Amino acid sequence: MTYTVQVKVMPLKELLDPQGKAVMSGLGNLGLKNVADVRVGKNITLQVEADSEDAAKAVADEAARKLLANQVMEYYEITVG
Repeated sequence: MTYTVQVKVMPLKELLDPQGKAVMSGLGNLGLKNVADVRVGKNITLQVEADSEDAAKAVADEAARKLLANQVMEYYEITVG
C-alpha cells in the first residue's frame, strides 16, 4: 500500500532562526506589526510503499534521521495521512 507521509522539519526552539528573523523584518516593513514571531522550516512529502502505517512511519523516520533533518540544529515531526 502507498502512504503519504509528511515530515515537518523545524529549527530547534533554543536556536536562532535567521530566516525567521528576516521574514519577521519583512513583515514589519509591510506594516504587519502584530506578528509576534516567525520560524521557517521545511515540509517534505513522501510517498512510501509499505505494509502498514507504522512501517511507512519507520521509513520516514529513518529518512529524517539520516538525510532530511540535521538533528544538531533541527527537530522533525512525522504525520502519516
